Amino acid sequence: MNIPFNKPYITGKELENISRAHENGMLSGDGPFTKKCHKWLEQNLGVEKALLTHSCTAALEMAAILINLKPGDEVIMPSFTFVSTANAFVLRGAIPVFVDIRSDNQNINELLIEKAITVKTKAIVVVHYAGISCEMDTIMKIANANNLIVIEDAAQAIMSKYKGKPLGSIGHLGCLSFHETKNVISGEGGALLINDNKFNDRAEIIREKGTNRSIFLRGQVDKYTWCDIGSSFLPGEIIAAFLWAQLNNADEITKKRLIIWNYYNENLNNTLIEKPIITKESSHNAHMFYIKLNKNINRDIFLSQLKLAGVIAVFHYVPLHTSPCGIEFGRTASEMSNTIKTSDALIRLPLWIGVDYKKVVKIVNETLNSLS
Repeated sequence: MNIPFNKPYITGKELENISRAHENGMLSGDGPFTKKCHKWLEQNLGVEKALLTHSCTAALEMAAILINLKPGDEVIMPSFTFVSTANAFVLRGAIPVFVDIRSDNQNINELLIEKAITVKTKAIVVVHYAGISCEMDTIMKIANANNLIVIEDAAQAIMSKYKGKPLGSIGHLGCLSFHETKNVISGEGGALLINDNKFNDRAEIIREKGTNRSIFLRGQVDKYTWCDIGSSFLPGEIIAAFLWAQLNNADEITKKRLIIWNYYNENLNNTLIEKPIITKESSHNAHMFYIKLNKNINRDIFLSQLKLAGVIAVFHYVPLHTSPCGIEFGRTASEMSNTIKTSDALIRLPLWIGVDYKKVVKIVNETLNSLS
């Protein structure tokens, strides 16, 4: 039987919570479980305000609306990322400006950001790849000096930190994912994290289809009405009930994933591969264990050999700047050699709670055997 790349983890409380949500008589958004999740995120991540969304994509789209992007505005970001990182801003008419990544942690190269800034630049979007932090001190310094908004795409980074600060809590806005491939899950789901209170009230309105329904439900107005652009960004209460069980086990989930990650890191030793490099500022969440293959190794053959041995490993992003829409809607502001090399060389190994010791040993042995 194959060892799959991912298998969603269940804590055991999810179905009980969903049943309780039904008993509460409220399955639409912003019920009791949603409020519990908001409070947990605010307290444990140290953010001004958290709002659950139906995906990290939705959180990014909310962020793009919140910062008042206009057609022709520019947003600096890496090209080595998921399409939503760019698409959310293209939907507002903005231009993604792609810069290269670092070769050590696959994050945006902070030393290239300043050169990419123009009079049209409005924001910097950083992606904490594999739950390993970007160099946030430098990035925030650049942003503050140029009056730019920083949005953290922390889709992979819940429970990760930079110099002790939770990722998603450092920039002006942060975005989380609870997709089934992430550490803490709700099937689909996400959250917008707000660290500048000037965005608080408008974020509620945008999330509620552009209405002031949230303050109506709090009894602050006697009726609600259309106040702004927006959409239906909130998830249903079943999603929140599932997520609540996961959030309450977030520390334990991270510890269990780190055991697997550390075994890979300690035992995958071969000069034909590069392993993740964790900078001293970063405390990561073991979201992903990747390796980068030597340029002389054919990745497709390597993955096929692993599959024949019963191990399902996968590659990752095709660089956005090389994609049809990346070419049409964006532009590059630096040479992109690290992005191209990483995209061509990187593979991700199975990492999910339930991959027992024997399976992890097999994954390591088959990975090393495929290199010989």
